[in-house]
Amino acid sequence: MSLIVAKFGGTSVASPERIQMVAKRLVAMKEAGNQVVAVVSAMGKTTDELVGLARAISKNPPKREMDRLLSTGEQVSMTLLAMAIEVLGHKSMSFSGRQAGIQTSDEHSKAKIELVHADRIKQALDAGCIPVVAGFQGIDKNGDITTLGRGGSDTTAVAVAYGIGADVCEIYSDVDGVYTADPRVAPRARKLDAISYEDMLELSSAGSGVLQSRAVEFARKYKVVIHSRSAFSESEGTYVKEADSSMENAVISGIAHDTSEVKITIRDVPDSTGIAARVFSALANNSVNVDMIIQNISEDGRTDITFTCPEADLENAEEATKAVIETIGARDYVVDNNIAKVSVVGTGMKSSPGVSAKAFTALADANVNILLISTSPIRLSVVVAADQVELAVRALHTAFGLDSDKVFEETMLSAEELEAKKNKGR
Repeated sequence: MSLIVAKFGGTSVASPERIQMVAKRLVAMKEAGNQVVAVVSAMGKTTDELVGLARAISKNPPKREMDRLLSTGEQVSMTLLAMAIEVLGHKSMSFSGRQAGIQTSDEHSKAKIELVHADRIKQALDAGCIPVVAGFQGIDKNGDITTLGRGGSDTTAVAVAYGIGADVCEIYSDVDGVYTADPRVAPRARKLDAISYEDMLELSSAGSGVLQSRAVEFARKYKVVIHSRSAFSESEGTYVKEADSSMENAVISGIAHDTSEVKITIRDVPDSTGIAARVFSALANNSVNVDMIIQNISEDGRTDITFTCPEADLENAEEATKAVIETIGARDYVVDNNIAKVSVVGTGMKSSPGVSAKAFTALADANVNILLISTSPIRLSVVVAADQVELAVRALHTAFGLDSDKVFEETMLSAEELEAKKNKGR
Protein backbone atom coordinates (compact mmCIF):
# COMPACT_ATOMS: atom_id res chain seq x y z
CA MET A 1 0.00 0.00 0.00
CA SER A 2 1.27 3.47 -0.91
CA LEU A 3 0.42 6.88 0.49
CA ILE A 4 -0.18 9.15 -2.49
CA VAL A 5 -0.87 12.87 -2.90
CA ALA A 6 -2.58 13.49 -6.26
CA LYS A 7 -2.84 17.06 -7.51
CA PHE A 8 -5.20 17.96 -10.35
CA GLY A 9 -4.93 21.24 -12.25
CA GLY A 10 -7.63 23.54 -13.52
CA THR A 11 -8.04 21.76 -16.86
CA SER A 12 -8.61 18.45 -15.06
CA VAL A 13 -11.50 19.87 -13.00
CA ALA A 14 -12.87 22.35 -15.56
CA SER A 15 -16.37 20.85 -15.68
CA PRO A 16 -18.66 18.56 -13.64
CA GLU A 17 -17.87 15.75 -16.07
CA ARG A 18 -14.13 16.15 -15.57
CA ILE A 19 -14.55 16.35 -11.81
CA GLN A 20 -16.39 13.04 -11.96
CA MET A 21 -13.52 11.58 -13.98
CA VAL A 22 -11.04 12.73 -11.32
CA ALA A 23 -13.24 11.22 -8.60
CA LYS A 24 -13.23 7.87 -10.42
CA ARG A 25 -9.45 7.99 -10.67
CA LEU A 26 -9.04 8.72 -6.96
CA VAL A 27 -11.47 5.95 -6.02
CA ALA A 28 -9.58 3.52 -8.25
CA MET A 29 -6.36 4.39 -6.41
CA LYS A 30 -8.02 3.76 -3.06
CA GLU A 31 -9.64 0.50 -4.19
CA ALA A 32 -6.19 -0.66 -5.33
CA GLY A 33 -5.17 -0.53 -1.67
CA ASN A 34 -3.61 2.93 -1.48
CA GLN A 35 -4.29 5.87 0.78
CA VAL A 36 -4.77 9.00 -1.29
CA VAL A 37 -5.07 12.72 -0.69
CA ALA A 38 -6.24 15.00 -3.52
CA VAL A 39 -5.14 18.61 -4.05
CA VAL A 40 -7.08 20.69 -6.58
CA SER A 41 -6.81 23.94 -8.46
CA ALA A 42 -9.75 26.16 -9.34
CA MET A 43 -12.01 25.02 -12.18
CA GLY A 44 -10.81 26.01 -15.64
CA LYS A 45 -10.53 29.79 -16.02
CA THR A 46 -12.17 30.57 -12.65
CA THR A 47 -9.15 32.44 -11.28
CA ASP A 48 -8.99 34.67 -14.37
CA GLU A 49 -12.72 35.35 -14.08
CA LEU A 50 -12.37 36.31 -10.43
CA VAL A 51 -9.51 38.66 -11.28
CA GLY A 52 -11.73 40.21 -13.96
CA LEU A 53 -14.51 40.77 -11.43
CA ALA A 54 -12.11 42.48 -9.06
CA ARG A 55 -10.73 44.72 -11.81
CA ALA A 56 -14.27 45.73 -12.73
CA ILE A 57 -14.67 47.07 -9.20
CA SER A 58 -11.20 48.48 -8.56
CA LYS A 59 -8.16 49.20 -10.71
CA ASN A 60 -5.92 48.47 -7.73
CA PRO A 61 -7.76 46.09 -5.36
CA PRO A 62 -6.20 45.50 -1.94
CA LYS A 63 -4.04 42.37 -1.98
CA ARG A 64 -5.62 41.04 1.21
CA GLU A 65 -9.09 41.17 -0.36
CA MET A 66 -7.79 39.69 -3.62
CA ASP A 67 -6.44 36.70 -1.71
CA ARG A 68 -9.80 36.16 -0.02
CA LEU A 69 -11.55 36.39 -3.39
CA LEU A 70 -9.18 34.15 -5.35
CA SER A 71 -9.10 31.47 -2.66
CA THR A 72 -12.79 30.78 -3.30
CA GLY A 73 -12.02 29.21 -6.68
CA GLU A 74 -10.24 26.21 -5.17
CA GLN A 75 -12.86 25.94 -2.44
CA VAL A 76 -15.53 25.40 -5.09
CA SER A 77 -13.59 22.64 -6.86
CA MET A 78 -12.60 20.88 -3.61
CA THR A 79 -16.19 20.62 -2.38
CA LEU A 80 -17.52 19.44 -5.76
CA LEU A 81 -14.81 16.78 -5.94
CA ALA A 82 -15.58 15.59 -2.41
CA MET A 83 -19.25 15.31 -3.39
CA ALA A 84 -18.33 13.34 -6.53
CA ILE A 85 -16.29 10.88 -4.46
CA GLU A 86 -19.20 10.40 -2.04
CA VAL A 87 -21.50 9.62 -4.98
CA LEU A 88 -19.16 6.75 -5.85
CA GLY A 89 -19.65 5.26 -2.42
CA HIS A 90 -16.45 6.41 -0.70
CA LYS A 91 -16.10 8.82 2.19
CA SER A 92 -14.44 12.15 1.50
CA MET A 93 -13.75 15.40 3.33
CA SER A 94 -12.75 18.72 1.79
CA PHE A 95 -10.30 21.09 3.46
CA SER A 96 -9.47 24.71 2.73
CA GLY A 97 -5.82 25.71 3.08
CA ARG A 98 -6.53 26.88 6.59
CA GLN A 99 -8.28 23.65 7.58
CA ALA A 100 -5.45 21.61 6.03
CA GLY A 101 -2.93 23.42 8.24
CA ILE A 102 -1.03 25.26 5.49
CA GLN A 103 0.71 28.06 7.40
CA THR A 104 2.35 30.75 5.25
CA SER A 105 4.19 34.03 5.37
CA ASP A 106 2.06 37.19 5.40
CA GLU A 107 3.00 38.37 1.88
CA HIS A 108 -0.34 38.48 0.09
CA SER A 109 -0.48 37.06 -3.46
CA LYS A 110 3.06 35.64 -3.15
CA ALA A 111 3.02 33.89 0.23
CA LYS A 112 5.53 31.15 1.05
CA ILE A 113 4.61 27.99 2.94
CA GLU A 114 6.35 27.93 6.33
CA LEU A 115 4.71 25.01 8.16
CA VAL A 116 2.26 22.20 7.45
CA HIS A 117 0.08 21.05 10.33
CA ALA A 118 -1.37 17.95 8.69
CA ASP A 119 -3.15 16.43 11.70
CA ARG A 120 -6.66 16.81 10.25
CA ILE A 121 -5.62 15.25 6.96
CA LYS A 122 -4.05 12.31 8.79
CA GLN A 123 -7.18 11.87 10.90
CA ALA A 124 -9.33 11.83 7.76
CA LEU A 125 -7.08 9.18 6.21
CA ASP A 126 -7.27 7.08 9.36
CA ALA A 127 -11.06 7.30 9.16
CA GLY A 128 -10.98 5.85 5.64
CA CYS A 129 -11.70 9.13 3.85
CA ILE A 130 -10.20 10.56 0.69
CA PRO A 131 -9.25 14.09 1.83
CA VAL A 132 -9.52 16.82 -0.80
CA VAL A 133 -7.37 19.90 -0.15
CA ALA A 134 -7.73 23.32 -1.80
CA GLY A 135 -4.46 24.24 -3.47
CA PHE A 136 -2.92 27.68 -3.93
CA GLN A 137 -3.83 28.96 -0.45
CA GLY A 138 -2.97 29.02 3.23
CA ILE A 139 -3.22 31.17 6.31
CA ASP A 140 -0.72 33.55 7.88
CA LYS A 141 0.08 34.23 11.55
CA ASN A 142 -2.66 36.89 11.67
CA GLY A 143 -5.32 34.42 10.59
CA ASP A 144 -5.67 35.99 7.13
CA ILE A 145 -6.10 33.91 3.99
CA THR A 146 -3.08 34.05 1.69
CA THR A 147 -2.39 32.77 -1.81
CA LEU A 148 0.83 31.33 -3.19
CA GLY A 149 0.92 32.88 -6.66
CA ARG A 150 0.26 31.32 -10.05
CA GLY A 151 0.84 27.58 -10.05
CA GLY A 152 0.75 27.55 -6.26
CA SER A 153 -1.35 24.38 -6.14
CA ASP A 154 1.75 22.41 -7.15
CA THR A 155 3.52 23.79 -4.08
CA THR A 156 0.53 22.95 -1.89
CA ALA A 157 0.61 19.35 -3.13
CA VAL A 158 4.32 18.93 -2.44
CA ALA A 159 3.94 20.52 1.00
CA VAL A 160 1.05 18.22 1.90
CA ALA A 161 3.06 15.22 0.64
CA TYR A 162 5.89 16.23 2.95
CA GLY A 163 3.53 16.91 5.85
CA ILE A 164 1.94 13.45 5.75
CA GLY A 165 5.06 11.54 4.66
CA ALA A 166 3.64 10.48 1.28
CA ASP A 167 5.52 8.02 -0.91
CA VAL A 168 4.97 10.13 -4.00
CA CYS A 169 3.34 13.40 -5.07
CA GLU A 170 1.57 12.83 -8.38
CA ILE A 171 0.93 16.07 -10.26
CA TYR A 172 -1.67 15.58 -12.99
CA SER A 173 -2.08 18.07 -15.80
CA ASP A 174 -2.91 18.16 -19.52
CA VAL A 175 0.63 17.07 -20.45
CA ASP A 176 2.02 13.59 -19.92
CA GLY A 177 5.37 14.45 -18.39
CA VAL A 178 8.51 16.54 -18.76
CA TYR A 179 9.90 16.86 -22.27
CA THR A 180 13.33 17.91 -23.50
CA ALA A 181 11.57 21.01 -24.88
CA ASP A 182 8.04 22.20 -25.44
CA PRO A 183 6.78 19.74 -28.12
CA ARG A 184 4.63 22.47 -29.63
CA VAL A 185 7.83 24.36 -30.43
CA ALA A 186 10.26 21.47 -30.94
CA PRO A 187 8.26 18.62 -32.54
CA ARG A 188 11.11 16.16 -32.00
CA ALA A 189 11.16 16.69 -28.22
CA ARG A 190 11.35 13.52 -26.12
CA LYS A 191 9.55 12.72 -22.87
CA LEU A 192 11.95 12.02 -20.01
CA ASP A 193 11.39 9.02 -17.73
CA ALA A 194 13.16 10.79 -14.86
CA ILE A 195 14.94 14.06 -14.18
CA SER A 196 16.90 15.36 -11.19
CA TYR A 197 15.58 18.04 -8.86
CA GLU A 198 18.41 20.36 -9.94
CA ASP A 199 17.67 20.10 -13.66
CA MET A 200 13.91 20.37 -13.17
CA LEU A 201 14.31 23.42 -10.95
CA GLU A 202 16.40 25.16 -13.60
CA LEU A 203 13.96 24.21 -16.36
CA SER A 204 11.00 25.48 -14.32
CA SER A 205 12.79 28.72 -13.45
CA ALA A 206 13.69 29.19 -17.11
CA GLY A 207 10.12 28.98 -18.34
CA SER A 208 9.11 25.31 -18.56
CA GLY A 209 5.47 25.41 -17.47
CA VAL A 210 5.08 21.75 -16.48
CA LEU A 211 5.89 22.26 -12.79
CA GLN A 212 6.08 25.38 -10.66
CA SER A 213 9.68 26.16 -9.65
CA ARG A 214 8.77 26.73 -5.99
CA ALA A 215 7.15 23.30 -5.86
CA VAL A 216 10.31 21.69 -7.24
CA GLU A 217 12.45 23.68 -4.80
CA PHE A 218 10.28 22.51 -1.90
CA ALA A 219 10.47 18.92 -3.16
CA ARG A 220 14.26 19.06 -3.41
CA LYS A 221 14.62 20.48 0.08
CA TYR A 222 12.44 17.82 1.68
CA LYS A 223 13.19 14.94 -0.74
CA VAL A 224 9.59 14.59 -1.99
CA VAL A 225 9.38 12.47 -5.16
CA ILE A 226 7.21 14.12 -7.83
CA HIS A 227 5.53 12.16 -10.61
CA SER A 228 4.42 14.52 -13.41
CA ARG A 229 1.77 12.79 -15.53
CA SER A 230 -1.37 13.25 -17.62
CA ALA A 231 -4.84 13.43 -16.10
CA PHE A 232 -6.25 11.95 -19.30
CA SER A 233 -4.21 8.76 -19.66
CA GLU A 234 -2.90 5.93 -17.51
CA SER A 235 0.65 6.05 -18.89
CA GLU A 236 3.70 6.72 -16.74
CA GLY A 237 4.97 10.26 -16.76
CA THR A 238 8.26 11.74 -15.53
CA TYR A 239 9.69 11.25 -12.04
CA VAL A 240 11.45 14.21 -10.46
CA LYS A 241 13.84 12.96 -7.79
CA GLU A 242 17.45 12.77 -6.62
CA ALA A 243 19.87 12.07 -9.44
CA ASP A 244 20.75 8.38 -9.76
CA SER A 245 22.18 5.88 -12.24
CA SER A 246 18.76 5.17 -13.77
CA MET A 247 18.59 8.65 -15.29
CA GLU A 248 19.74 9.38 -18.81
CA ASN A 249 23.43 10.24 -18.86
CA ALA A 250 23.22 13.40 -20.93
CA VAL A 251 25.14 16.66 -20.74
CA ILE A 252 21.96 18.64 -21.46
CA SER A 253 18.57 17.61 -20.04
CA GLY A 254 16.42 20.08 -21.92
CA ILE A 255 15.78 23.43 -23.54
CA ALA A 256 13.32 25.86 -21.92
CA HIS A 257 11.92 29.12 -23.21
CA ASP A 258 10.03 31.99 -21.64
CA THR A 259 8.12 34.65 -23.55
CA SER A 260 6.70 36.36 -20.46
CA GLU A 261 9.65 38.63 -19.66
CA VAL A 262 10.45 42.22 -20.59
CA LYS A 263 13.78 44.02 -20.92
CA ILE A 264 14.36 47.42 -19.33
CA THR A 265 17.41 49.57 -20.04
CA ILE A 266 18.28 52.56 -17.85
CA ARG A 267 20.34 54.86 -20.05
CA ASP A 268 23.20 57.21 -19.30
CA VAL A 269 23.72 56.12 -15.68
CA PRO A 270 26.58 57.68 -13.66
CA ASP A 271 29.29 55.00 -13.30
CA SER A 272 30.03 55.41 -9.62
CA THR A 273 30.06 53.28 -6.47
CA GLY A 274 26.67 52.29 -5.08
CA ILE A 275 24.55 53.18 -8.12
CA ALA A 276 23.68 49.57 -8.98
CA ALA A 277 22.81 48.91 -5.34
CA ARG A 278 20.38 51.82 -5.33
CA VAL A 279 18.75 50.73 -8.59
CA PHE A 280 18.17 47.13 -7.61
CA SER A 281 17.24 47.94 -4.02
CA ALA A 282 14.47 50.18 -5.39
CA LEU A 283 13.25 47.35 -7.60
CA ALA A 284 13.38 44.82 -4.77
CA ASN A 285 11.49 47.15 -2.44
CA ASN A 286 8.77 47.40 -5.08
CA SER A 287 8.47 43.56 -5.32
CA VAL A 288 10.10 43.27 -8.74
CA ASN A 289 11.68 39.88 -9.44
CA VAL A 290 14.78 40.75 -11.49
CA ASP A 291 16.17 37.95 -13.65
CA MET A 292 19.11 38.82 -15.92
CA ILE A 293 21.35 41.88 -15.48
CA ILE A 294 24.00 43.43 -17.73
CA GLN A 295 25.97 46.68 -17.38
CA ASN A 296 27.70 48.12 -20.41
CA ILE A 297 31.33 49.28 -20.39
CA SER A 298 31.61 52.82 -19.06
CA GLU A 299 32.35 55.70 -21.42
CA ASP A 300 33.08 59.19 -20.10
CA GLY A 301 31.86 58.13 -16.66
CA ARG A 302 28.40 57.07 -17.89
CA THR A 303 26.94 53.63 -18.66
CA ASP A 304 23.70 51.73 -19.36
CA ILE A 305 22.16 49.15 -17.00
CA THR A 306 19.86 46.53 -18.54
CA PHE A 307 17.76 43.96 -16.70
CA THR A 308 14.87 41.62 -17.39
CA CYS A 309 11.85 40.87 -15.23
CA PRO A 310 8.44 39.17 -15.58
CA GLU A 311 5.97 41.18 -17.63
CA ALA A 312 3.58 40.85 -14.67
CA ASP A 313 6.03 43.00 -12.67
CA LEU A 314 6.35 45.69 -15.36
CA GLU A 315 4.09 48.23 -13.66
CA ASN A 316 6.03 47.97 -10.41
CA ALA A 317 9.34 47.97 -12.30
CA GLU A 318 8.50 51.17 -14.18
CA GLU A 319 7.32 52.84 -11.00
CA ALA A 320 10.59 52.01 -9.21
CA THR A 321 12.73 52.86 -12.24
CA LYS A 322 11.15 56.29 -12.72
CA ALA A 323 11.73 57.13 -9.07
CA VAL A 324 15.35 55.96 -8.97
CA ILE A 325 16.29 57.74 -12.22
CA GLU A 326 15.55 61.07 -10.57
CA THR A 327 17.78 60.28 -7.60
CA ILE A 328 20.81 58.89 -9.48
CA GLY A 329 20.86 61.36 -12.37
CA ALA A 330 20.26 58.89 -15.23
CA ARG A 331 18.79 60.18 -18.50
CA ASP A 332 15.80 57.88 -19.12
CA TYR A 333 14.78 54.25 -19.54
CA VAL A 334 13.50 52.07 -22.40
CA VAL A 335 11.18 49.03 -22.22
CA ASP A 336 11.43 46.22 -24.77
CA ASN A 337 8.45 43.83 -24.72
CA ASN A 338 9.55 42.00 -27.85
CA ILE A 339 11.96 39.52 -26.23
CA ALA A 340 12.14 35.89 -25.14
CA LYS A 341 14.55 33.92 -22.98
CA VAL A 342 15.91 30.55 -24.14
CA SER A 343 17.84 28.34 -21.72
CA VAL A 344 20.02 25.25 -22.07
CA VAL A 345 19.89 23.18 -18.86
CA GLY A 346 21.88 20.19 -17.62
CA THR A 347 23.96 19.16 -14.62
CA GLY A 348 26.42 17.63 -17.10
CA MET A 349 27.49 21.16 -18.05
CA LYS A 350 29.62 21.27 -14.90
CA SER A 351 32.09 18.75 -16.31
CA SER A 352 31.65 19.27 -20.05
CA PRO A 353 33.60 22.12 -21.65
CA GLY A 354 32.37 23.61 -24.89
CA VAL A 355 28.65 23.90 -24.10
CA SER A 356 28.63 27.68 -24.57
CA ALA A 357 30.60 27.45 -27.81
CA LYS A 358 28.22 24.82 -29.20
CA ALA A 359 25.16 26.86 -28.19
CA PHE A 360 26.44 30.11 -29.67
CA THR A 361 27.52 28.36 -32.87
CA ALA A 362 24.08 26.74 -33.27
CA LEU A 363 22.35 30.09 -32.79
CA ALA A 364 24.71 31.83 -35.21
CA ASP A 365 24.14 29.15 -37.85
CA ALA A 366 20.39 29.71 -37.43
CA ASN A 367 20.88 33.51 -37.76
CA VAL A 368 19.54 34.12 -34.25
CA ASN A 369 20.87 37.32 -32.70
CA ILE A 370 21.73 37.20 -28.98
CA LEU A 371 20.74 40.26 -26.93
CA LEU A 372 21.77 39.15 -23.44
CA ILE A 373 23.65 36.21 -21.90
CA SER A 374 23.48 34.74 -18.40
CA THR A 375 25.10 31.59 -17.01
CA SER A 376 25.06 29.36 -13.94
CA PRO A 377 26.91 26.06 -13.36
CA ILE A 378 24.06 24.09 -14.96
CA ARG A 379 22.26 26.67 -17.12
CA LEU A 380 23.06 28.92 -20.06
CA SER A 381 20.38 31.51 -20.87
CA VAL A 382 20.18 33.94 -23.77
CA VAL A 383 17.67 36.66 -24.58
CA VAL A 384 16.60 36.87 -28.21
CA ALA A 385 13.92 38.69 -30.17
CA ALA A 386 10.48 37.19 -29.55
CA ASP A 387 9.98 36.29 -33.21
CA GLN A 388 13.16 34.16 -33.13
CA VAL A 389 12.39 32.09 -30.03
CA GLU A 390 11.05 29.00 -31.81
CA LEU A 391 13.96 28.97 -34.23
CA ALA A 392 16.39 29.26 -31.32
CA VAL A 393 14.77 26.41 -29.34
CA ARG A 394 14.82 24.03 -32.31
CA ALA A 395 18.41 24.91 -33.22
CA LEU A 396 19.66 24.25 -29.69
CA HIS A 397 17.54 21.11 -29.30
CA THR A 398 19.14 19.63 -32.42
CA ALA A 399 22.65 20.85 -31.62
CA PHE A 400 22.69 19.05 -28.27
CA GLY A 401 21.37 15.76 -29.64
CA LEU A 402 17.96 15.93 -27.96
CA ASP A 403 15.85 15.20 -31.06
CA SER A 404 13.87 11.96 -31.05
CA ASP A 405 13.54 9.69 -34.05
CA LYS A 406 9.92 10.62 -34.68
CA VAL A 407 7.99 13.87 -34.69
CA PHE A 408 5.80 14.52 -31.67
CA GLU A 409 2.13 13.77 -32.21
CA GLU A 410 -0.60 15.01 -29.89
CA THR A 411 -2.24 11.78 -28.67
CA MET A 412 -3.78 13.04 -25.46
CA LEU A 413 -7.52 12.49 -25.12
CA SER A 414 -9.87 14.85 -23.36
CA ALA A 415 -11.71 13.59 -20.29
CA GLU A 416 -14.92 13.23 -22.29
CA GLU A 417 -13.17 11.34 -25.12
CA LEU A 418 -11.47 9.02 -22.63
CA GLU A 419 -14.77 8.25 -20.91
CA ALA A 420 -16.47 7.59 -24.27
CA LYS A 421 -13.65 5.23 -25.22
CA LYS A 422 -14.01 3.32 -21.95
CA ASN A 423 -17.78 3.04 -22.32
CA LYS A 424 -17.43 1.78 -25.88
CA GLY A 425 -15.23 -1.07 -24.69
CA ARG A 426 -17.68 -2.24 -22.01
